[in-house]
Amino acid sequence: MNRFAAAAGQFLADVRSQKLRTALTLLGITWGTVAVVVLLAFGVGLERQTVKRFHGLGDRVVMLFGGTTTVSYQGFPRGRSIRLREADAWFLKRQVPEIERISPEYSLWNTTVSHGRQVLRPNVAGVWPDYTYMRNVIPEMGGRFINQADIDGRRRVVVLGDAARDFLFEGEDKDADVVGRTIMIGETPFTIVGVMRPKQQSSSYSSRDRDRVFIPGSTHRAMFGQLYLNNIVYQTGSAEASRRAEGRVYEILGRRYRFDPADDDALGVWDTTEFEKMFEYMFAGFHMFFAIVGSFTLMVGGIGVANIMYVVVRERTREIGIKRSVGARRRDILRQFFFEATVIVLIGGLLGFGLSVGLVKLVRFGNMSDFIGTPQISASVAVVTVVLLGLVGLAAGYFPARKAAGLDPVECLRH
Repeated sequence: MNRFAAAAGQFLADVRSQKLRTALTLLGITWGTVAVVVLLAFGVGLERQTVKRFHGLGDRVVMLFGGTTTVSYQGFPRGRSIRLREADAWFLKRQVPEIERISPEYSLWNTTVSHGRQVLRPNVAGVWPDYTYMRNVIPEMGGRFINQADIDGRRRVVVLGDAARDFLFEGEDKDADVVGRTIMIGETPFTIVGVMRPKQQSSSYSSRDRDRVFIPGSTHRAMFGQLYLNNIVYQTGSAEASRRAEGRVYEILGRRYRFDPADDDALGVWDTTEFEKMFEYMFAGFHMFFAIVGSFTLMVGGIGVANIMYVVVRERTREIGIKRSVGARRRDILRQFFFEATVIVLIGGLLGFGLSVGLVKLVRFGNMSDFIGTPQISASVAVVTVVLLGLVGLAAGYFPARKAAGLDPVECLRH
């Protein structure tokens, strides 16, 4: 306890005698800590925002499209168009156990959707009930999505994207309940049974869901007479299951439509699990880059601490000689100087953490979260920063302290 009090007293005396030098050294550590914490916090926020926006498309979903064959197979020439039918979806559901949910999807762009004088030409999608879970098209409270009774009865019911709802009922209170009201699709009246809850969506294969309208697939087929699907959407339980399912899909449809299962272009497959893995690799690189940039800034502050400690060692050379001559051991000298460097790094680090928390909270008041996400000082950010501070403190304190402990007492007294 006496040793600690003596070391603390000596440190305070040095601070009082060299206020400007100590302040500048603290500033270097503080700024380095802010650089590490804020860069990593923004990286975490951007990653979470990107993943959230991507999940607006769906979680672990695969969009399956017809393609064009590029190799001849069993006497059939290459260049054949493969067009999917509704029955293909139900056949795949029976034959591929990895597929947990599936929905055929029809799309039509050349018809009007109107309410009064408000007229849209959106993507009118014909889908099945599982679509809501796979594509995160979740209706707001008080409404619902298309159900099996709608499919079986070919009901004229519609679910509106939130932007489509706002346009069709422009001038009305946005909080007004439109469920139960009627709109026209072409010349046919449809009853609104739900409005999609607003969501963030960064990817799409036709148009943003907020701009679309959804009707039962059976109704779509009966009204517009489309023979072929635009695509099939299915969902598996994991990325590994998705890869297995894709191979089975090529085999099954290859036999059904007489194309080579190894011909990747015969079908178009958009597997969101592969894109999610790509995001993981990309953001791992971002985090590493941010950590390196921040650590270099922190390293500069550490060099400043080491320099000031070398100056302190030179200024207190005679004091070191006196302490050694009256019985102080080398490790006592080393401990004293190491303690002082560590305290400077600790104080600078705490100040840096405090400023970082303030900056992160300040950014949250802005309207940038839709673009860059909300910065998060997560546990991983804190751990990385503490480790970097520890390494800087160790390096900045140990080498000057070792030099001080290695001085010859006789030479120190002559100084």
